[in-house]
Amino acid sequence: MMRLRTLAVAACGGSAFLDMYATQPLMPELRAAFVASEAQVGATIAVLTLACALAAPFVGSFADAVGRKRVIVGAILGLALVTFGAAHATTLPQLLAWRFAQGLFMPAVFAVTIAYVAEEFPAAEAGRAIGAYIGGNVLGGFLGRYLAALVTAHGSWQQAFVVLALLNLAGAAFVFAFLPRATRFVRAAPGRDALRAVGTFVRDPVLLSTFAVGASVLFSLTAAFTFATYYLAAPPFGLGTIALGNVFFVYLLGVIVSPLSGRLIDRIGHRSAVLAAIATSSAGVLLTLVPSVPAIVAGLAVMSTGVFAAQAASQAYIGVVARERRSTAASLYISVYYAGGGLGSVVPAVVWSRGGWPATVALILAVECFAAAAAATFWHRRAARTAAAAAIEVEALTP
Repeated sequence: MMRLRTLAVAACGGSAFLDMYATQPLMPELRAAFVASEAQVGATIAVLTLACALAAPFVGSFADAVGRKRVIVGAILGLALVTFGAAHATTLPQLLAWRFAQGLFMPAVFAVTIAYVAEEFPAAEAGRAIGAYIGGNVLGGFLGRYLAALVTAHGSWQQAFVVLALLNLAGAAFVFAFLPRATRFVRAAPGRDALRAVGTFVRDPVLLSTFAVGASVLFSLTAAFTFATYYLAAPPFGLGTIALGNVFFVYLLGVIVSPLSGRLIDRIGHRSAVLAAIATSSAGVLLTLVPSVPAIVAGLAVMSTGVFAAQAASQAYIGVVARERRSTAASLYISVYYAGGGLGSVVPAVVWSRGGWPATVALILAVECFAAAAAATFWHRRAARTAAAAAIEVEALTP
């Protein structure tokens, strides 16, 4: 029974991230289908992450009123329904509207699942459950991209959304069957206290810098993988949709990197860990400038490895510097985090249209340098974890 409950937690993570970046390998296909620009097609990610950012601060209090499991299952079902809707879009504005609706449901899955694990799993088993959740995130993010590319190559992008919706339904059924009803959650303090905490957080330079680091590294990852698809689809590489989907196999490195990142943080501290991670990511981005498909894929692998480690460091740091209302701090982090990811799918289009991949790489490096400067300036040299539960509340939300 415990194993099935842990698998159900993994299914929550997979269901939440299955649809999020599914359009990344389809960018050239969607651009041609809708006769649209890179920025317009990139909005299929931007509107979704914007919706995530807008919805994230509200899901915690809603789950407190309705119940953890009910919210999680209902959100996955809602996600399936709007994904079916996206499959029937005939114009780009219609697809963007459905993608926005998808983003509204996602925070209710991943944020509430994290709270569920923190409350319902014994301390000796919580780490394993969080590991399963992260693995579900990574696998869901990979499968969404890969299956979307595979189905589109042999059919259409509309059929790809139908497949994703069916997988969401399967995920909801599995979670409903094997995730026990929450029994230990406690209602949060009145909303006024939460608003007071928000006012305190937005005046804290250490927390603000942590939000900025999270947003910057997700901006970098989204920008790199979104515009690398255009780069690899164009001459002289000319990769097709399936080949572009295969590039996302490097995303599975997150299964290995996330647990190792936790050990690195414990060993050298959050600040040193995030600086090393950003340096690794920057080196990977530079490697993509070598005009060779193997070099570009290797560069994306190194880059994503650094980003996953940087995300783990920044998210864990929230639990260290937020002394109270950690769930509220985590919600703020999620909002800024996904806002950064949304910008990463749209803003680089400006430099891409003028300078191609080299200009896009320069922008990514500039954003990563900003993140490194923020951490170097405001993060403490060495910070110990305050408690295991604090880390669980804000554990990695892999893209």
